[in-house]
Amino acid sequence: MKKIICILFAFILFSCSIEDDNLDTHFEIIPVESAVLPDEFVLGNLHLITLTYLRQSTCHAYNDIYYVADSNERTVAVINIVFDSNGNCEEISDELEASFNFRATNPGSYIFKFWQGTDDDGEDLYLTVEVPVVE
Repeated sequence: MKKIICILFAFILFSCSIEDDNLDTHFEIIPVESAVLPDEFVLGNLHLITLTYLRQSTCHAYNDIYYVADSNERTVAVINIVFDSNGNCEEISDELEASFNFRATNPGSYIFKFWQGTDDDGEDLYLTVEVPVVE
């Protein structure tokens, strides 16, 4: 019985492949084309924020939302994973949406800076939206 278990274990161990599949990927921050926010936030409530962005190629896929909070300011962009090793990438311009929930925890207002790329001098461009908080 022990021999059968050892042979079975050896078979399973050596049949597994741990080789790299040569999937070269990297992450890329994608500009936000537009954003949909409520006119005001209710203090303590959850609010949906929807972003529109362009998928640049067939090798780009949504990964996450870049989100940095600094006091009452939020900087937001879309993160794509890019599959470099495919070699069959086609340039496209698919308009897609991503969304996240936001809870207003402080009175006053929140300023959202949605990254829209860079200008000719390499300076970041933002769509800036200020949303007041009501109680």
